[in-house]
Amino acid sequence: MASFTIGVLARSAEVSVETVRYYERRGLLDQPERGAGYRQYSDDDVRRLQFVRRAKGLGFTLAEIRELLGATGSRSADEVLAAARAKLARVDDEARRLEGLRCRLSRLVRACESGSTDCVALDVGDGGLPRGDAGREGGT
Repeated sequence: MASFTIGVLARSAEVSVETVRYYERRGLLDQPERGAGYRQYSDDDVRRLQFVRRAKGLGFTLAEIRELLGATGSRSADEVLAAARAKLARVDDEARRLEGLRCRLSRLVRACESGSTDCVALDVGDGGLPRGDAGREGGT
C-alpha cells in the first residue's frame, strides 16, 4: 500500500494542508500513523478526502458528510441517494425562496426607478418588508 505525506495527500485531493488538518480535527479523516515523525496517509485517505471535497462542492455540510462517511468510513449507495434527495429538496426550497426575493427586489428597483413613494417605504407587495423586519415597532 502506498504511503503519502500530508503535502502529497493535500495535492492529490486538491485541498490545502490546513484543510487536511482541519478535517482530521473534525473527524472526517482519521488520525494517521506516523512514520519517521511524519504523518503517513494511504490511498484510502486520498479517496476519502476527495469524497469530502466533492460532497462540499455539492453543498453538503461537514456534519452531513460525517454522517455519510459513518463510523467505519464506508457509505452505501442507498445512504448517498437518500442524502442527495434530501439535499436536492432543500436546494429546491431555497431556489423558490430566492426567486420570490428576486421578484420583490425587481419590483423595488422598478418602483425606485419610476420615482414611486413605494421605493422609500420598501412597499413592493408580497408582505412588504422582508422576513425578520416585519416585527419591528412602527413597521417602517
